[in-house]
Parts: sequence; C-alpha cells; structure tokens
Amino acid sequence: MSSMSTAGEGSAPTRRPVWRFLHHNSLGLVFLAAFLLALAGQAVAGQAEFNNQLIADGLAPVSFGVYVASSDFAVDVTENWQSEYLQFFLYIFGTVWLLQRGSPESKELHKAGIESDEDQMVGEHATEDSPRWAAARGWRGTLYSRSLGLVMGTIFLLSWLAQSVAGVASYNEQQLRGLQAPTSWPDYLSSADFWSRTLQNWQSELLAIGSMAVLAIYLRQRGSPESKPVGAAHTATGVEG
Repeated sequence: MSSMSTAGEGSAPTRRPVWRFLHHNSLGLVFLAAFLLALAGQAVAGQAEFNNQLIADGLAPVSFGVYVASSDFAVDVTENWQSEYLQFFLYIFGTVWLLQRGSPESKELHKAGIESDEDQMVGEHATEDSPRWAAARGWRGTLYSRSLGLVMGTIFLLSWLAQSVAGVASYNEQQLRGLQAPTSWPDYLSSADFWSRTLQNWQSELLAIGSMAVLAIYLRQRGSPESKPVGAAHTATGVEG
C-alpha cells in the first residue's frame, strides 16, 4: 500500500501541470482544434469541388498541395476570416456606446461611453495586478485602452486585402479558362464577384450579432457567461451567468 501511494504521489506532480494547463486554457484550445479540423475539412472538400470543375472543363485535376496553395483556396478562406473579424471589430467598438435593454451582451444602461478612469482602472487608478500600460499616460495608455478593437480592425483590413488579392487571381484564372481577358486589381474591387463574396459574409455576421444580443434578453443557457442567470429578469442588462 505504501509503495502504491508513493508512486501515485510521485507521478501526480508530473501530470498535474499539464491537466491544469488544459483546464485553464480549454476554451481556446478546443476552438483552435475545431478551427484546424474545419480548415482541413474545407481543404479536402474544396479540392474535390475544384477538381470536379476542372474535369468538367476538360482540364486535368490538381493535387491537394497545389490546391491548398492556390488562389481559389485562399480566397475562400480569407473571405470568411475578414467577415468574422469585422464582426468582432464592430461589436467591440459598437458596444462602447450602443445599448440593448435586457441583454447580457450590452453594458448596463447608465454606463454608455468610455467610462471613467476609476471604473476602467487606468492611470493612478491602476492596481498592482493591472497591465503596465494601463497605468501609463499619453499615447501608450490611449493605445492600450483601445488595443483590442484596433487589432481586430487591423486583422479585418488585412484579411479583406488578402481576399481581394486572392480573389482577383482566382477570378482571372476563370476568365482565362473561358478565353476571356483578365481584369486588373482596381477593376476587380468594383466587380460584382468581389462584392458578392464580401456582402454574403457580412450580412450573415451582422444577423448573428443582432440575433445574439436580442435573443439573450429572453432565452437562457445555464452556466454560460454569454447568458444571464436563468432566473434573471428579462429587463436585467449587462448581467452575466
């Protein structure tokens, strides 16, 4: 018995940090794994669809590696990325001033705006545990206090730029297959293909944001911070479960 307990005690410290890391980071790790699986699945399905189109056009199919490095795959990926980061960018900045009575996705009704330094724990109101730049004055404090939205906005713009570059390459490949003249990047930016790809993603993201903000007024998900407590009043605003 003593030898078994000793072995258990000796092996526990080697396992505990790993399990602690997984437990403390499970949300990010699970979504990262799901993202990679979905991206791989998209690549496999996309290659099959792409090759079917090539065969229908009387052309030879391409390998998986060639397809993943192609503009067709790149434009499909980046057009989804840019719309997702647009959603976050708009939501982060929009919820500074915009309110929704009864929604946990909204701040409390009296807190519209950037709030006071004391509420935000910046400058002289920063604590020992606050990030160092939260206590900084001048451009560093201003930049850090808006860093989340600025990074989301930057990723959106870069993804949208990547979509346009990959999109014009993919579009011109199709033009050349049909023995039609290719188009320039500036002309592509005003084309129906570019805006169709863009707006079909934007409308779905904006619908999702609005639906979440409004449905969370009346519906609940026990234990989720995206929901109010099950017994909270419909009029309770800015309350998380």
